[in-house]
Amino acid sequence: MAILHRRLAILLIATAGAAQAAPYCGELDNAYGPFDYRTRADKLNVVETYHFTDEVKHGIGRSYTSIGSNLDYTLRAFPNHAPALAVMAKTGLLKKKYKVPGAKYAVECYFERAVRFAPDDGQARAAYGGYLYGMGRLDEALARYDEAVQLMPNDAAVNYNAGLLYFKKKNYEAANRLAQKAYSLGFPLPGLKNMLVSSGKWQPLPETADKPETTTPAETTEPLESAAAE
Repeated sequence: MAILHRRLAILLIATAGAAQAAPYCGELDNAYGPFDYRTRADKLNVVETYHFTDEVKHGIGRSYTSIGSNLDYTLRAFPNHAPALAVMAKTGLLKKKYKVPGAKYAVECYFERAVRFAPDDGQARAAYGGYLYGMGRLDEALARYDEAVQLMPNDAAVNYNAGLLYFKKKNYEAANRLAQKAYSLGFPLPGLKNMLVSSGKWQPLPETADKPETTTPAETTEPLESAAAE
């Protein structure tokens, strides 16, 4: 029954994402692709060799206009390219720009396009949530992380970050539940646990008979606040 409910939740999320396409973020049709980052590794070479280079990944050695145009190419070919989404978000937040110079769309559009293209991709939802959090839009960030948790219930980092957001909202019961899940899946950073302990809200949950299968966090999934890990 739990598996059925999860599948229904994923279907509802996917349907909602497809129905909320934002016209101002452009059509998804592209001369090359679009391809799914999770399943079309055979098409990645040309994009990552010439556009998502090491310089672009680290934001060094090139102008921001060049970085923006190369990220744009990458994300039009692979709308849910998780590492490129992370760099687009960091570049926009660093420069305090709603649109990175050289990019065709506003930063948030690339996340909207990713979700529209791959509504079942939990990493795209989590990346979107991370960007919204960086913009100070906590409620919207939490909504995206709720969706990511439903799509990736056994991802330690996604549970951890969702727990951080619930803690900020002072929903300690939800924060504790997600923290317990994250740590049961092997999340290594003690920040959220320390916050809950300091607040007197840390409460280990009864162990379940079935231990969930661990999903290795994606390289682009980072704690929303580095200070939380101290």
